[in-house]
Amino acid sequence: MVDGADILFLDAHAQAELLSHGHLTADELRELSTARIEAVDPGLTAVSHRSFDLARRQTGARHGAGRMQGIPWLVKDSLPYTGLPMECGSRFLADAPVAASQFALADRLDAAGLLLLGKSAVPEFSLLPTTESALLGPTANPWDRTRSAGGSSGGAAVAVASGMVPVAHAADGGGSIRIPASCCGVVGLKPSRGANLRARGFHLLEDILVSDAMLTRSVRDTAWFARWLRPAHVQQQAKPGPLRIVQCNRGMNGALPDPAVADAIDRTARLCAELGHHVERIDHLPADLCAAGDLFRLLWQFLARDGVEHCRAAAGGRDLSGLLEPWALGLAERAAMMDPVQLGECYAGIGEVTRAVARFFETCDVLLTPVVASPPPLLGHLAGTRDFDALFADMFDYIAYTPLQNLSGTPSISLPLHLTPDGLPVGSMLSGPFGGDETLLRLAADLEEASPWSHRRPPV
Repeated sequence: MVDGADILFLDAHAQAELLSHGHLTADELRELSTARIEAVDPGLTAVSHRSFDLARRQTGARHGAGRMQGIPWLVKDSLPYTGLPMECGSRFLADAPVAASQFALADRLDAAGLLLLGKSAVPEFSLLPTTESALLGPTANPWDRTRSAGGSSGGAAVAVASGMVPVAHAADGGGSIRIPASCCGVVGLKPSRGANLRARGFHLLEDILVSDAMLTRSVRDTAWFARWLRPAHVQQQAKPGPLRIVQCNRGMNGALPDPAVADAIDRTARLCAELGHHVERIDHLPADLCAAGDLFRLLWQFLARDGVEHCRAAAGGRDLSGLLEPWALGLAERAAMMDPVQLGECYAGIGEVTRAVARFFETCDVLLTPVVASPPPLLGHLAGTRDFDALFADMFDYIAYTPLQNLSGTPSISLPLHLTPDGLPVGSMLSGPFGGDETLLRLAADLEEASPWSHRRPPV
């Protein structure tokens, strides 16, 4: 006999093994997960929409080609999924109609035989590194409910960390997989550009910035889903032997992180050296890489403006101030002050950053940095209802590490190797050259074996 909570905190591979050996049925696992959601989500607000009846129908009908048949999961509420609404964390889209279609990535997850229990919470239009929408309220960190869960895939990270599901879909346009992975103590890989199947409709900026993957509890789960969701024409091999790792604790803004974060990254560097890799520490990132920070700020404003203008067109003359949050409206207002020449310069800048990152990785294999500048901040510190100018400064200082990989299209993974003295998770971020996903996964697996985290559970 095994306690239900013990089963729910296993990774997807271990749960799948119980199913394949007949120690557990898909019905039983599904009901354990739904009961867990009913029990703990009211205090966390990780699940924005529940689809338990759909999962019950899928249980008998699903015959997946992959080994993950019968494993429960959640889809981020920024991804279309047939039969489910997509509210994107916005009051403007509350009571949105259900989607009539979905894209290749959702089809591929269905083909694995997974059972969808619902959608995970996001901040409005996924524009913040915390999940605190006016639509649903704050999503709390299961390690400390006064703290942020990160964002924008915060609901997904909380659901995995708190034992609701072993895996959850996530998307990363500026750190939105890696940041909540760091805050909640789970594994989050942002794949290389083009290394996952199409997840949403064509968009000139999102197609450049956004990658999709699954938040998980283990590197083996992350690796399995990365390969399962990779287009057939994308072939990758891990680099063998000792790796050349460059450590930099300072962000693109030139600032050092919180001491607890710096200590965690130093410990990861020492662990890499103990595993036989060559680790070199630098004090600053090269200036041509740091330029990505200012570039990302401009592009983020254009992305917000695009979303706000879509809402404006659909609003029928209604005042948007009571329907959209100040953060989205403020970003759109800033973008309105920029002209097409500046936007063209931004796109040229993407090329310059991409070439600079490629040059950087000519002399090393992996870049080790923090994910964010501090441990999980208090709820409210990065909320979209704060004074716009103050939030603008605080947010981009907080995410001074992650946007580089979105602009350059390179892979990056957050690993939950360490906790702060207060018991909060701190992610260590490993990044590589374009197409280096398998090398990162190989190093991540070695680090997990050397310093495992599967025994940790948040106090929920």
